Amino acid sequence: MSLILPFIMCGGSGTRMWPVSRESLPKQFIPLLDERSTFQTTLAMLARSPAFAAPTIVTNRDYRFLVGEQMQVAGVSGEIVLEPSRRDSGPAVAVAAELAFRRAPDSVVAMLASDHAIRDRDGFLALCAQAAQAAAEGYVVTLGVTPDHPATGYGYIRPGEPATQVSGVRKVRSFAEKPDAQTAARYMAEGYLWNSGNFFFRADVMRAQIEAFEPEMAQAARDAVEQARADLDFLVLDAQSFERAPRKSIDYAVMERTDRAAVIPCDVGWSDVGSWASVRDLSAQDENGNVVRGEGVVMESRNVYLRADEGVAAVVGVSDIVVVTTGDAVLVAAADKSDKVKELVAILKAQGRREPLEHRRVYRPWGYYQSIDAGARHQVKRISVKPGAALSLQKHHHRAEHWVVVHGTAVVTRDEEKLLVHENESIYLPIGCVHRLENPGKIDLELIEVQTGSYLGEDDIVRLEDVYNRA
Repeated sequence: MSLILPFIMCGGSGTRMWPVSRESLPKQFIPLLDERSTFQTTLAMLARSPAFAAPTIVTNRDYRFLVGEQMQVAGVSGEIVLEPSRRDSGPAVAVAAELAFRRAPDSVVAMLASDHAIRDRDGFLALCAQAAQAAAEGYVVTLGVTPDHPATGYGYIRPGEPATQVSGVRKVRSFAEKPDAQTAARYMAEGYLWNSGNFFFRADVMRAQIEAFEPEMAQAARDAVEQARADLDFLVLDAQSFERAPRKSIDYAVMERTDRAAVIPCDVGWSDVGSWASVRDLSAQDENGNVVRGEGVVMESRNVYLRADEGVAAVVGVSDIVVVTTGDAVLVAAADKSDKVKELVAILKAQGRREPLEHRRVYRPWGYYQSIDAGARHQVKRISVKPGAALSLQKHHHRAEHWVVVHGTAVVTRDEEKLLVHENESIYLPIGCVHRLENPGKIDLELIEVQTGSYLGEDDIVRLEDVYNRA
């Protein structure tokens, strides 16, 4: 059998692990369990196996530079495909099937999540090989996790009789929606499995299945791929075509309707890392069941998850709670209610707050900026620019800027001038001047930016040239 083509779904909305994850930085890019993100862990796991080809990442345009940077740090190369809008997993799978079909109609695809945790990675890779064998025979295979508790947050699969000669592969008798507690306990007693959301299929088979059940989705995927364009190192799907695809999960679109569905029961320490309580359960705990990450202190407490990303956080005399602090937000929740954070974020968004959308530190392809202080007519930011990187050539209609270099050396374009600004030196950029900031050195450039003016929003940036092709 040829190499398995892994497609990694890397979308997300950054709601379930708030306040550490935000819409601009969803959970798969965050080191929740160790020093690597779950996305990087997934990349590293696949790279260990000779059965997999180089990965293709299917992600949102907003995350393209995050994906590229984390792949670079992980030492993994592959193609990055950009969805122009969020359409759920069905269109993403349709695009993957179309791209794989154009390589070879009988190629086997592994459609994998980027935000899951797996303890037994060797066991998972072995299961992938089994699933790929069954997929090569024409089945659409998913991995069904053997439950260790009656969870209400997962969909369930009822396995049936053996589907093929490949060991462990069984036909799917039925799928079930997320149940209540009583039904979940019954499902567990009757041998149902959790739906892991990882799928294996032959490209021509999935392409035909989507065509049969969701012809509009199939056509939209074909047109989006046919009219895709290259942009830097990315493949950008055609927006008009892609947005014609119905917003539907692959479970609803195909898996619950096809007669080719098969499942492999597995017990590899899988988790979708869907709540802070699950992060606690997956982390190393002290003798009282507590987990502390960052600058935190727990005293006379049990089963506490405490994460302090900035400053010190301390708890005394409490049990079964989650405390997460960042520079601009604090979450305190009962551990058994931490799956309600998504609903909490919806309330914050409805209030028009910034905190669900982005951190004080906002990452850009050239580095990051971080808000330090803001008032009615001023804003102070810390800016860090990577070696060799440059911001866009731009101007502002409503604000002036003062830059003070605190580390490294900057090359500053100011209208017709090009100036070298060293540590402890500053430069003034009046309203309307055309300017650019560059780091010509081999170390990070750091500066303090003071903005003054009548309007300080990010949409007061008029980009004249940009090496990253941003609007």
